[in-house]
Amino acid sequence: MYENTVITEPKWKSWVIETTTPLFTPDQCRQIIESGRRQPPQKAQVGMGNNTQKGGVDTEKRVTTISWIPFEEMSQMYQSLNVFIQKANLNHFGFDDIRVTEQAQFTEYPTGGFYNWHTDCDFVMTKEPPVRKISMTVLLNHPSEFEGGELEVGGAATTTAKPMQQGHGLAFASFINHRIKPVTRGMRQSLVCWFGGTPFR
Repeated sequence: MYENTVITEPKWKSWVIETTTPLFTPDQCRQIIESGRRQPPQKAQVGMGNNTQKGGVDTEKRVTTISWIPFEEMSQMYQSLNVFIQKANLNHFGFDDIRVTEQAQFTEYPTGGFYNWHTDCDFVMTKEPPVRKISMTVLLNHPSEFEGGELEVGGAATTTAKPMQQGHGLAFASFINHRIKPVTRGMRQSLVCWFGGTPFR
């Protein structure tokens, strides 16, 4: 029979990682911004907490404008993201069946924009599979263009991410609580991506 021992994760696993080199050059960031701005803008919605598939605008929880970048318009960007996440998953997360499963989101946080604590997983599985397993944010504009807007990951045991540089990304397990603090000056522009697949086992 099985021994009565506590199952622990291997020491090599990480739930939050930062890039050490940029994923995209300043020119590539500019191209992504231009692509995002060509798409129909939307006021970002949040889940309304009633276990339905419908979301809604709630300015108490989230203030930002978003758009969705088509796969065919930025195919090279998606290829670069997939190459990165496959290596990151192999070296850090160790999840099964990781791939790009949905369009990336271009986000603009104006002065006063924010997104309160939330997770990116649908725990009641009303919209999944595919299950979101890894979330990633890439900063697209230069950090001198805004103040505030820090990405915090961890919830009650909050850890504030180091100031991000243009083209760099931060990836984390989608079930981890996180938020974007209010932008106090300027505009924060970022690319938000999700990677997933079959349910966790």
